Amino acid sequence: MRLPSYLGRFAPSPTGPLHFGSLLTAFGSWLLARHAGGRWCVRIEDIDPPRAEPGASERQLRTLAAFGLHSDLPVIRQSERDGAYTAAITQLLNTGQAFECSCSRADLASMRGIHHACIAPLGKRRAVRLRVARQPPVGFDDALQGRVLQDVYADVGDVVLRRADGYWAYQLAVVVDDAAQGITDVVRGADLLDSTPRQVLLQRALGLVQPRYLHLPLMLDGDGRKLSKSHDAPALDDTDPLPALHAAWAALGQRPDALPKHAAVETLLHYAVQHFSPQLLPCQRQVERDRRAYRL
Repeated sequence: MRLPSYLGRFAPSPTGPLHFGSLLTAFGSWLLARHAGGRWCVRIEDIDPPRAEPGASERQLRTLAAFGLHSDLPVIRQSERDGAYTAAITQLLNTGQAFECSCSRADLASMRGIHHACIAPLGKRRAVRLRVARQPPVGFDDALQGRVLQDVYADVGDVVLRRADGYWAYQLAVVVDDAAQGITDVVRGADLLDSTPRQVLLQRALGLVQPRYLHLPLMLDGDGRKLSKSHDAPALDDTDPLPALHAAWAALGQRPDALPKHAAVETLLHYAVQHFSPQLLPCQRQVERDRRAYRL
């Protein structure tokens, strides 16, 4: 049997329990993978120990299981991937596409934090940055949000790949891991839309295949803020997943009457796969306009 060509993923950071916004991304990415006849996997993005909450990743995996969202591949953890990130950094340093840097945020404050050339002498604390040349805007076609363009040189500058404290930067880890896992379709929240052009640049520098992207709308609270742990978004209830699954289905723009009101989780997910329509997914602008219609 031919393996499916679609491989999607959900990649939470273990900074706390999953909330409704997390479920929207997990459920949406799972549905898109199933709709394409593909596979879906889970990756724990635990490369920032100071922000990690003890036991959070295990609780997140239990929550996904309670909601019937099981990884089709073994779960990997970025904290176990140092060798792959070191190899990528070494490649970029050897080709001159990356460089060591001791510039601090304070050093770059007058330039809005945008780095184009080192203004501090090289010291013991050294970050590694991707060298971003002046060039036309970097663009990609998002399957939901449309064409996205960003002048990475002017708006971002030289991208940090390894922080001065020695921890790996998200941009490097996500690019290396998506390629290593063979991820074909990256489905995630629209808060990461602006990060994608710099990841495209890094993929080009490393000679990696660019996956397809789809950025799902963010769930916003009554004040228009993204639902997140930092804004006290309530944790998902593992003991009663059906109400949240129904709410997530509606927030993804799908027909509420397509799912049974009272059913086992596995039955509900079966109906969801049968009736899911990517064409009904709302873009971020629609969610911002209609957020008062959601009861979260």
